[in-house]
Amino acid sequence: MAVLPGSPARYRLMVASRAIAGAFGGYALASLVTAVLSLALPLIAGASRASALLTATLLSFAVYALAVVWVFSARSALRAWAGLAIASAVFGAALLALQGVGA
Repeated sequence: MAVLPGSPARYRLMVASRAIAGAFGGYALASLVTAVLSLALPLIAGASRASALLTATLLSFAVYALAVVWVFSARSALRAWAGLAIASAVFGAALLALQGVGA
């Protein structure tokens, strides 16, 4: 069964794709931001590890909410996925770099 452009089925698939991107992609991005901040804050601000972890965890709720809002405000589901993938790749690279610094 083909999904025609402009059909109700296509619209539902695009909304479902955005919902999945917001739920899982937003969670992945928030997790990466939390990990990066928990490692970076002691190096940058001289904060204790516990304080850095608490701050990073609290900020992750805002990052998750912003990611979900952004996914639904993106022009297309493809751009939403691409934006989450690029942001996750950036924070993933930062996490790898920070893990190398701490070793």
